[in-house]
This record gives sequence, C-alpha cells and structure tokens, in this order.
Amino acid sequence: MLSFARATRPLSRSLAPLGDRILIRKAMKETTTAGGIILPTDNAKDPNEGTVVAVGPGMRDSTGVLHAPHLKAGDTVLLPKYGGTEIEIGDEKMSLYREEDILGKFN
Repeated sequence: MLSFARATRPLSRSLAPLGDRILIRKAMKETTTAGGIILPTDNAKDPNEGTVVAVGPGMRDSTGVLHAPHLKAGDTVLLPKYGGTEIEIGDEKMSLYREEDILGKFN
C-alpha cells in the first residue's frame, strides 16, 4: 500500500505559505574569501540573506482586520542566524519564516 501511495504522489510540488509566513531561498554559501582563498564547503560561512519566493496573505488581528505582509516575491532580505523551518521542495532546500522574524529588506 505504501508503494501505491508513493506512485500516485505528484512529481513536483509547490507551497503556498499561510498567515504571515514567508518562503525564502537562502543565498549560496560563499566558497571564496575576499582575498581569493577557496574554502571547503564544510567550512564555508552560512549566508544570512535570501530571496523571497512566496508570501502568505498576512495575519488577522483580534478584530478580524487582515494585515498584509510588507514583503513580496523577489525581495532580498536579511535573515537571523538561527530560526526558520527548513523544508525541501523537489530537490531544493528552502526556509519558511514568520514575517516578524525577518530582520530587514535590502533596497
């Protein structure tokens, strides 16, 4: 039965964030220093920025008013060092953050 369920699962999936959640594709790890030294990928520093892929509709307050998010798909944002929920869509790893956890937006 398990193999049948896997056979009927779609090959590619997409994710639409709910509430004030933001789906982010993190920037690639830097493998070269400013001086040109090539770093092994294990020692490369994790980037603290990413690109917004999808945005939820926003959150409702206690009176029922919907507060739309300030970000949109394509924005480049500054991320906290820790936090977010890592997910895998297809073969790509992304992160899901609440809008309040994102530190800033690059202009």
